[in-house]
Amino acid sequence: MGLLSTSIETLSSRSRRSSAAPPPKDLSEEDGRDADMSTLDKDEGNILLSLISQLRPGMDLTKIALPTFVLEPRSLLERITDFFSHPDLIFGAGNDPDARQRFMSVLTFYLSGWHIKPRGVKKPYNPILNEFFRCAYYYPDGSSGYYVAEQVSHHPPISAFFYVSPKNGILITGELKPKSKFLGNSAATIMEGEDRVRFLQRPEDGEYSITMPNTYARGILFGKMILELGDLSTVKNDQTDYSCDVDFKTKGWISGGYNLIGGRVKGPGGRDLGELSGMWSGVMDFADKDTSKKAAIFDAHNSKTAPKSVLPEEEQEVNESRRLWSKLTAAIKLSDMVAAQEAKSEVEEHQRTLRSEREATGEPAPGPHYFRPVGEKWMPQLDLDALPKDVDELEAVVTKFIFGDKVPGPSTDGSGTPMRCGPNAHHHRSHGHKTKTSNGTTSPESAASPPISR
Repeated sequence: MGLLSTSIETLSSRSRRSSAAPPPKDLSEEDGRDADMSTLDKDEGNILLSLISQLRPGMDLTKIALPTFVLEPRSLLERITDFFSHPDLIFGAGNDPDARQRFMSVLTFYLSGWHIKPRGVKKPYNPILNEFFRCAYYYPDGSSGYYVAEQVSHHPPISAFFYVSPKNGILITGELKPKSKFLGNSAATIMEGEDRVRFLQRPEDGEYSITMPNTYARGILFGKMILELGDLSTVKNDQTDYSCDVDFKTKGWISGGYNLIGGRVKGPGGRDLGELSGMWSGVMDFADKDTSKKAAIFDAHNSKTAPKSVLPEEEQEVNESRRLWSKLTAAIKLSDMVAAQEAKSEVEEHQRTLRSEREATGEPAPGPHYFRPVGEKWMPQLDLDALPKDVDELEAVVTKFIFGDKVPGPSTDGSGTPMRCGPNAHHHRSHGHKTKTSNGTTSPESAASPPISR
């Protein structure tokens, strides 16, 4: 393991003597800096310092292998689902005749996902090429939602994602293009790409586009490590002419606080509608300029997240996130850093071997299964402008596209018993057979899956 071997062995010996640490929890009830701060012990600090000594300000961190103790035990492809944790904030918004209210629903829905994170300064796993994560959601009102994300490029890293809830008329596409840089006593992740929200009942609205703030890990050389979101994030709709530049504020040297946001909501013609304020980790408020009233639009302390349902790991495909990283995840939850590093290296070495074999034979890297490039965007291999209007037909199309011969059933613990296909079911997609996609290329398809029970 080279650079990390000696220090990690020491760290793991200490960890194995102690009791197993519980897995990181989502801190929806906490805000302020405590939930976002890490204090490294001597061994952990030595490992980081040995890495940092090789770096120079402005250097790209994409190819730097970080020690496993800074990893959150899940892939970035799964972490994106945090932004679909409070769907009740946007369900029904497409039926609202007021364009302003529709925009505020999108804005609130987007901001509600930031509070979900493990304690301290952690980063999710970097997905490997063609890795994917998929899940289903079953909501209390009997409706459902479906999600898939795939790593469509490794250099540069690009993660594409697609979510749809047919009954609720919500469809979301997007891609994340993170670029990491070393800045001295901090490291920054510059988050390029965007989210795009559609109300299926409101095609005249077009897309609500959302850009992401950047992430900063402070204090990596001296002081306590702390994670901050910073810079502007823009939410806008070009058709209705509503927008908001959300300022994720970083703490100043002397004044200011942690996890603060601010911004002005603008209407048609740039008209000032009111002020956004509060904490992305706690309560966020909107002060309406017309009525002079201020009210909370989201309270992370009293929120409940929608549970995901995924197939059991043994039934997932080999490059499906939870199965792919299962050994690493188990080791991190046991605080066994030696086993964690071995598991991480095993996956990475296998990828290097595959890449070398392709280079030797001149074989190109495999293309994405679920997504295709459209200019700078990555879109699902579905014709989104020709989707069925009927809710049940749309549900059949998207489950066929995302899942194979089975769909995970309802679950409250992140896994679900699959609903297996019946003899008269429609043919559903997997990674076996080929079928024509919207751009005329071929993509995999598999056997049947039953209608989703409600």
